[in-house]
Amino acid sequence: MAKKDGVEEVSDGKFKEILEKNSLVVVDFFAEWCMPCLMMAPVFEEIAEKFKGKAEFAKVNIDENSEIANKHNIVSIPTIVIFKDKKEKNRITGTVSAEQLEEKLRSLIK
Repeated sequence: MAKKDGVEEVSDGKFKEILEKNSLVVVDFFAEWCMPCLMMAPVFEEIAEKFKGKAEFAKVNIDENSEIANKHNIVSIPTIVIFKDKKEKNRITGTVSAEQLEEKLRSLIK
């Protein structure tokens, strides 16, 4: 899949690969029809740009990748999950400000 503003939309195989290769991964679970998801997209992209080189950012379309969404218990969107060393460390459901997302990330970056 193509990267958009430093954020790659991924499916199952690529999702696993990103988790394996990176210690800090931030994943935006979304759907094209979800208005709050569309509102969060520019915030997510802004933070991805700000943390380039410190964390890997990816998006997962839950309509196209329901298996990943189910595995990670995504019941509401948008949901941003922050993985550190392949383990979920933080989860944000709903819309948040760039500052709130940045704060969650900074607490995991040493």
